[in-house]
Amino acid sequence: MEFIRRPKGDEGCVLCGYVGAAPSRDSGVLAQRDGVYVVLNKYPYTQAHLMVVPQPHVADPDELDGEAYDTLWRLVRDARACLVRATGCQGMNVGMNLGSAAGAGIAEHLHVHLVPRWVGDNNFMPVIGNVRIMHEYLEATWDHLAPHFTALTGGA
Repeated sequence: MEFIRRPKGDEGCVLCGYVGAAPSRDSGVLAQRDGVYVVLNKYPYTQAHLMVVPQPHVADPDELDGEAYDTLWRLVRDARACLVRATGCQGMNVGMNLGSAAGAGIAEHLHVHLVPRWVGDNNFMPVIGNVRIMHEYLEATWDHLAPHFTALTGGA
C-alpha cells in the first residue's frame, strides 16, 4: 500500500537511489562492492528475494565495461552463496528481465534477481486471490540476512 498511495512524480530511477547507501536496515542494502550493491526487493516474489544492481544506469549488460560486468557477476555468485546459507533454500531463480517486453519493472536500469525457492513454496493464493503472502516484514528479512552478507562489502 505504501507504493500505491505514495505521490507519483518524476522521482528518477529507484535503483539509482541506492547508490552510496550504506548497508542498513533502513536502506535495505545488504552489501556493496566496487559500484555494485545487493538490496532487498521491496516487492518480493518470495521471502528473501534480492537484487544485485550495478551502479551504472544502463539497461543492457552490453553497456557495462568489462570490469563492471565482472564485478556484477562475482557479486551475484557471492550473494547467491550467502543467500543459500542464510535461508537453507532448496533452489534459486537467478536472472534478469531485459526490457519491459521481458517483464522488467524497471527496464532502464539492469539488475539481477535472486529468488530463493523451496519445494512446495507455491500456494493457491496467487491463483485464486491474485495475492502473494509474505511470511515476514522486509525489516525482519534484512535482520536475518545481514550477518551473512557483512563479508561481501568491499572485498572481491
